[in-house]
Amino acid sequence: MGKRNTVDMTSGSPAGHILKFALPLLVGNLFQQLYNMVDSLVVGNFVGANALAAVGSCGSMNFLFFSLSSGLAIGIGIIVAQFYGAKDENSIRSTIANSIYVLGAAAIVVSVLGILLAEPLLRLLQTPDSIIGDAVLYMRTTCAGIIAIALYNGVASILRALGDAKTPLYFLILASIINVVLDLLFVLQFEWSVFGVAFATIIAQAVSAITCIIYAYVKVPYFKLTKEQLRPQGDIIRRSFVLGVPLALQNSMIAVSCMVLQGVVNTFGETIMAAYTIIGRIEQVVQQPYSSLGTAITTYTGQNVGAGKTERVKQGFRQAVIMVVIFSILLLPVAYIFGEQIIGAFVKEPEVIEIGVKALRINSLFYFGLGMIYVPRALLNGAGDTGFAMMNGFTEVACRILYSQILTRIPALGYWGIWITTGATWATTAIVCVIRYKKGKWQQKSLIHKS
Repeated sequence: MGKRNTVDMTSGSPAGHILKFALPLLVGNLFQQLYNMVDSLVVGNFVGANALAAVGSCGSMNFLFFSLSSGLAIGIGIIVAQFYGAKDENSIRSTIANSIYVLGAAAIVVSVLGILLAEPLLRLLQTPDSIIGDAVLYMRTTCAGIIAIALYNGVASILRALGDAKTPLYFLILASIINVVLDLLFVLQFEWSVFGVAFATIIAQAVSAITCIIYAYVKVPYFKLTKEQLRPQGDIIRRSFVLGVPLALQNSMIAVSCMVLQGVVNTFGETIMAAYTIIGRIEQVVQQPYSSLGTAITTYTGQNVGAGKTERVKQGFRQAVIMVVIFSILLLPVAYIFGEQIIGAFVKEPEVIEIGVKALRINSLFYFGLGMIYVPRALLNGAGDTGFAMMNGFTEVACRILYSQILTRIPALGYWGIWITTGATWATTAIVCVIRYKKGKWQQKSLIHKS
């Protein structure tokens, strides 16, 4: 049932399945990054560097609040993937039904917290008074749209767990186009500045959520639920939280560490904040191939663990590592040759461009470490290794705090320690991820088989 809209990854070429799944994800993720990228381009070029710094100062906190709901969506997708691999259709439907309650409740709580805590948290991060007003407005507006993010991520995660990576892409493209048009309309025509780009983003997110839900109900039989299936089931809700909460907390801890680093950045003033914001936006784009590969590995692992095929999971891991190596090598000349043009697309201030180019070159040396976070972490998540998610989050927190406090205080480095901190954190976290994978504990973590 529903075979036309799903893909079984438990047989056939591992590399073929991973690449076919990752490519549409990559396109979708790149379009998704247009939300933030267009915000930065429009604000940086038509409002100014201070407004860009205000938007950038919210990045780590928005990630914190968004990750609390998106982590649960990922967890639900992993459960669905394992049930799909085990060919348990009734449990797939039960998981989908109960995900409504899990995601809805989490999104409402997180949205309210984000709106209430926006100003206190921004002041805690030593956000300069010159941009605090715009920063608070941007954060509160985007937090109001968390419910749309949660619902879209939930449905998209389930569709991907069933092997359908293409459909969520179409709705992301639609949302991205809407976001670009509304950004330009609200900022250039209505002159709404920072509020305009935030409001455009939440409208686009709402459109992607609604259209994705309608498609899933009409086209995917697993989403046609009976009244009986829609009744809350404690066991399914518990499983969703058992797997989803550690993933959410992992991302939240990473976000907290980014907030700490943002606080260090803020002490160097608006110019460094603007450069850091631009590099952050570029990093978001650079991460997308690794992130797409990771999502493919999560679904691939979930289905094969559900089917009891752990050797096939290892084979897929080895082939994914080769992909990371190739992409990381290809990115280096891009950063070194076209760095000035890339940074110059965001701002016109020469000092910001000069700092941004050097920062981009520093970070590019560590891209392989970034990729080697995503692949083993995704495999462990897909297998149900929830304990490691917490450990991994603590690793990133410790590294960002420790490295940033040490490196930025070395006179010869100064603010360059900010970007060295980022690269060193990637490298250290990647080593921890690979060690966890090599220990093999993930092979006994399947939620389906334990239940």
